[in-house]
Amino acid sequence: MASIAEPGAITLSCPDPESLADFYARATDWQKIFTSESAAYLAGGNGMRMGFVKIDGFKTPTWPEAGHRVHLDFSVADLVKAEAELLALGATKPEDQPGEGKWTVLLDPVGYPFCITAMA
Repeated sequence: MASIAEPGAITLSCPDPESLADFYARATDWQKIFTSESAAYLAGGNGMRMGFVKIDGFKTPTWPEAGHRVHLDFSVADLVKAEAELLALGATKPEDQPGEGKWTVLLDPVGYPFCITAMA
């Protein structure tokens, strides 16, 4: 069966698109392909894009509350090394870690949770 649609971008609402795009560009090595006062976009080598759109009155997500269950997952070669590098870029590590060592939950500079896990 042919697909009806394919994912093209994941877009996050935020108070400052440029700074959040910078964080994810450094984390993923994706290229910034568009910036304006209200939005920024990154493109990866796999055809996916990440977008960041300014929302007035943005409310920071809180982990692990159920009010937001969308988060990003990233595969990394070395879990410990990747965690240290992402923390140095501005991520934070919440106390609640449900992954039992299989993955680590981090928060981006805006507060969105994302997980890192070792590549299989």
